[in-house]
Amino acid sequence: MGQQETVATSLADTVREGIGAALAQVDADLARRYPGDPGTRQPVHTVYVPGDAFAADTLRSWGDQALAALDAHAPDAGALAAVLGIPDALAADVHDRVRAKLVREPIEDLRIDFEDGYGPRPDAEEDAAAARAAALVAAANENGTAAPYMGIRMKCMEAAVRDRGIRTLDIFLTGLMEAGGLPGGLVLTLPKVTYAEQVTAMVRLLEAFEKAHGLESGRIGFEIQIETTQSILGADGRATVARMIEAAEGRATSLHYGTFDYSASCGVSAAHQSLDHPVADHAKAVMQVAAAGTGVRLSDGSTNVLPVGTTDRVHEAWRLHYGLVSRSLARAYYQGWDMHPAHLPTRYAAVYAFYRGGLEQAAARLAAYVAKAGGDVMDEPATAKALSGYLLRGLYCGAVDIAEVARLTGLTRADLDALAGRPTATAV
Repeated sequence: MGQQETVATSLADTVREGIGAALAQVDADLARRYPGDPGTRQPVHTVYVPGDAFAADTLRSWGDQALAALDAHAPDAGALAAVLGIPDALAADVHDRVRAKLVREPIEDLRIDFEDGYGPRPDAEEDAAAARAAALVAAANENGTAAPYMGIRMKCMEAAVRDRGIRTLDIFLTGLMEAGGLPGGLVLTLPKVTYAEQVTAMVRLLEAFEKAHGLESGRIGFEIQIETTQSILGADGRATVARMIEAAEGRATSLHYGTFDYSASCGVSAAHQSLDHPVADHAKAVMQVAAAGTGVRLSDGSTNVLPVGTTDRVHEAWRLHYGLVSRSLARAYYQGWDMHPAHLPTRYAAVYAFYRGGLEQAAARLAAYVAKAGGDVMDEPATAKALSGYLLRGLYCGAVDIAEVARLTGLTRADLDALAGRPTATAV
């Protein structure tokens, strides 16, 4: 019983060793290109505020306006559920959690916009606005009022605005350094990318800044905004998103879909520009496959239908937004843009309904997988990874609590991280 049974083989060890040597470069390339999810929190949305409109109270102001809209147009759980079609079993919990979120953390990711939302200004005016933005972000991080993620969207790398974009970025980053250093939640967005070489230029720019300030190489990452047809399909007929991720040399943090610029570049008329248009679905599907396994995340775009005016008009806009966000979540686009404070109630309602609606089933499947208990669904390791990732996303945004996940699964937070293939987090 204690002796290992000898089995017959035919191949010499040199065969195995030779194959290992032949694939060593492939192994290294796979590890470099496809490191997997970074294990950090991904915000559920991004809010864009023009550089001249951003103020010290912007986050609280958006939260207060969102609460006012909720109180005016859906003051209780039943009213919100009736407008959005939230199941009765989820209604009270979703409503309460949305309200608590708007009080506690109304914006998860804020981008101070110096591109389309800001437009061309005199250089002195944009210089002052960029310096002011840096001072406000630094102060918010110092006093604990910052969003988990904050940064700027600069102008793009096209010739007409390139120098202005570089100068704004330099002023902003320099201001942060002078105020004490780069915050942990710093996010930068590079818009209107058409060629991978523009991504490489952004890398060289950030390298130069890091060197000038003695920062660790690779400290500063950035988002690539996908809003031109050239960013999906190049002139040579090749898909270009993967080339842009490669050109970022490990600095790309996410790909953001630009609904209206991309739709317009495809010739879609204004009345039909939307997240669910076929051209949008095609672009995002290409983005999704290109980013899979790379650690680069996806963000959907926005709707420009604002929930303002009469209650009937607000409800109509809310139903549209709720439906679009829910659709994106089902397609694994876990982040999107919000353009108005009154979008926040339906953003969080859709997110919370998504995670709370599937909580018990996901928890039961994961518990059965860990216990090898079987059941009516036979899950594999890849599905267990997806199930634990789903629960972790729900924890991050406040849709679910670790106590109820532990009760339903029998698993700890460290267990979830391990099943998801992520580094163990210290806190949600």
